[in-house]
Amino acid sequence: MAGNVEHVSPRGRIVAFGSAAALVVAGGACAVLVSGITGEILTIVLMSAGLAGGLLLVFLEIGLEEERDLARDEERRRKREARALDPRRRSRLPTRPRRPG
Repeated sequence: MAGNVEHVSPRGRIVAFGSAAALVVAGGACAVLVSGITGEILTIVLMSAGLAGGLLLVFLEIGLEEERDLARDEERRRKREARALDPRRRSRLPTRPRRPG
């Protein structure tokens, strides 16, 4: 599960968000430049695709962050368990001082 966390590079994220923004801008440009029903349809389709894509990317970022947190917690738990099982770190039972005999 933790192996999937880093498959999306920062550059890929920037390109994805930029593409979504470009679709919204293109939809706005179609609203201004293309008249009639064609302009309206292009505006609706492009802006809807851009906004929906942006929303999906936001959810992707939230999911990736949660996976990173889970992977970090799992790594901490493993280290803690490894330390607890380390024989050099085991605490010894307290010994009583010997009586002079």
